[in-house]
Amino acid sequence: MSGNARPSFSKVPTSVWALGFVSLLMDISSEMIHSLLPLFMVGVLGASALTVGLIEGVAESTALIAKVFSGVLSDYLGKRKGLAVAGYALGALTKPLFAVASSVGMVLAARFVDRIGKGIRGAPRDALIADITPGEVRGAAFGLRQSLDTVGAFVGPLLGVGLMLLWANDFRAVFWVAVIPGTLAVLLLVFGVREPARHLEEKKTNPIRRANIVRLSASYWGVVAVGAVFTLARFSEAFLVLRAQQGGIPVALVPLVMVAMNLVYAGAAYPFGKLSDRMNHKTLLAWGLVALICADLVLTTNDHWTTVLAGVALWGVHLGMTQGLLATMVADTAPADLRGTAYGVFNLISGVAMLIASAIAGLLWDRLGASFTFYAGALFCVVALLGLFRRTRHSAHRHPSQ
Repeated sequence: MSGNARPSFSKVPTSVWALGFVSLLMDISSEMIHSLLPLFMVGVLGASALTVGLIEGVAESTALIAKVFSGVLSDYLGKRKGLAVAGYALGALTKPLFAVASSVGMVLAARFVDRIGKGIRGAPRDALIADITPGEVRGAAFGLRQSLDTVGAFVGPLLGVGLMLLWANDFRAVFWVAVIPGTLAVLLLVFGVREPARHLEEKKTNPIRRANIVRLSASYWGVVAVGAVFTLARFSEAFLVLRAQQGGIPVALVPLVMVAMNLVYAGAAYPFGKLSDRMNHKTLLAWGLVALICADLVLTTNDHWTTVLAGVALWGVHLGMTQGLLATMVADTAPADLRGTAYGVFNLISGVAMLIASAIAGLLWDRLGASFTFYAGALFCVVALLGLFRRTRHSAHRHPSQ
């Protein structure tokens, strides 16, 4: 929007970098567990694909729904960091539960509590980034945090693979090691991130009063709708892990699929975040959907490891193009004092969509096979793309420039 020099790493505030490394460490911890969890549930605990889909859907939607309450609370208190610390601490404390789990019910409980922690920290952290970052580099800042977060998401599975090979597929030992980076993430957040002074001084009104809710514009609700449709089109990544296992990849090496996806995601998130500061947002979202359609269609063809790798790489491109962009669009369309609430509501709607999408994906997988799951994803992407084009036409009539 400003015709100045390009946004660069040096313009992104130090606290955003620190929050990025907090995300990196927590993602190492989480992905060491989550990249192996579908295999642990199916192979060790005897769960079905539908059970995996439901657990993943409940877990992820719990995280997204919990963001509503923490987002509203952060607006009401005028403080973001304390809630973020509480959420990261809860996530770190739940890691040992996976190591001692002896039933699917225990895994569900551990995932549920872990994701509540994620939900508590998510909206305040995103609102904090929006608060401390100048508008002209906001896309770059969200892209940078997403990129560092995603570095953790491929380092975690890599560590998991290495330790599984070293310790002869001892899932529980790997889960215990995951406690370490989770603890480090909490310490870095406590000592490395500074909250803007104005949040400590401003007196807040109740963010969910009707007078405040009506201040959330039609543009904001449009972003919420788009985010929900994107979540419906992209079910849990646990199904990528199961698809890789179908191709006969040794159990210890299956997490490398998530490593590949997150490598691409990490590489794409910052450049596309930076691009979103200068490019029409809806155009970039449309290309993101095209990338997801391509990923789904590739994954329907067969379960050979090269095919799966190509599919998950395209999935990573899609995530890099869209995830930071949607966060930026929320920040751009919501009033500054309601950003926590805005992120919370956005994630509530996306959470419901995630639960529905993962349950449908698991059902299709069990009843009709893996290919039908990915065909359904591609079909929903096409519907989403058509809806996006319709919205773009309506927007063009109302305000030609974005």
